[in-house]
Order: sequence, then C-alpha cells, then structure tokens
Amino acid sequence: MRLGRVTGRVVATVRAPDLDGEKLLVVQPLDAARRPMGASVVACDVAGSGLGDLVLWVGGREAGLALRRSFVPVDATIVGHVEQAPGAPAATPSAGGAR
Repeated sequence: MRLGRVTGRVVATVRAPDLDGEKLLVVQPLDAARRPMGASVVACDVAGSGLGDLVLWVGGREAGLALRRSFVPVDATIVGHVEQAPGAPAATPSAGGAR
C-alpha cells in the first residue's frame, strides 16, 4: 500500500464496461514525510474519498482485485483513509537534550 492525497476528480463518459459506477480520482503519491513523490495517478475509489483526503492506495494487480468485480483493467485503487499517522520523522535529539 502507498500513501497519497486526493487532488482531483476524473470524469469519463466512455469507460470499460467493468468500470461503470466506479468513481475515478486523481491521487498525488506521497513519501513517509507526506511530501509529493512522482507523478499523480488516476485511481478508482472504493473507500468513499473526497478532495484533500489522505488515502492508502494500491497499484498493479491488487488494484483490480480491490474492486467489486475482480480483474478489472485498472492501475490504481484507493482502498482506505488515513485517520491518524505520524508526521515527518522526528529530528534526532541534540547531545545536550534531556531524555
């Protein structure tokens, strides 16, 4: 699973039949410190996500298996919301700091 933030919606009037009824969102992949990492991806959404949500998404074969119908031709699917997570890694305490 990967971390990402929903940055937009995709409207497609023509789709593969197995994608009928699936919501498509633009997701910006993030690193562990929540900094943008690489290009945005279009992902199906099975978690009820919205703009600005911090999400977990899967790619590859797992993306197709996460949908209502198996083996749908998709590259990415949002599978969960991140409610709470540590932010950027903590700085190393200085030598004089109390522990």
